[in-house]
Amino acid sequence: MKSVAATRPIGFLIGDLARLMRRRFERRLAGSDTGLTVSEARTLAMVEHYSGWRQTALADRMGIEPMTLSGFLDRLEAAGLVVRKPDPNDRRAKLITLAPAATPVLERIHEEMVAIRLEALEGFSEEDADRLYALLQRMHGNLCCCGPEELS
Repeated sequence: MKSVAATRPIGFLIGDLARLMRRRFERRLAGSDTGLTVSEARTLAMVEHYSGWRQTALADRMGIEPMTLSGFLDRLEAAGLVVRKPDPNDRRAKLITLAPAATPVLERIHEEMVAIRLEALEGFSEEDADRLYALLQRMHGNLCCCGPEELS
């Protein structure tokens, strides 16, 4: 007999929550002064978190094709928000870092994301929110195939 937990559509619910949060973010971003698309904002936030990574590794971490990321980075670089530097170990590869102009844009992106998280967690106690996060991290760890570094 299957456990009750095994019959609940947890993946569907998580996917739907991600879709709803993305939709909220699209609306909020469109009303902001960043001038970025959702994909560009996501890319900029990922560069903040993984600064100095190779472009190909960043694309892999984001789950997109390197050529797709290249287009986002082209636009972010043209806007003066990211810098591509040759990798000293492999001149063919590029390392991606933030430009100083990215700081206020990232602050705005973070403000919008915090507002969405607060909306999603409305009615939750601090303990509820902490427990939810811990449980989601455990699920992530259970499914992660690449080791502990994927949890960050």
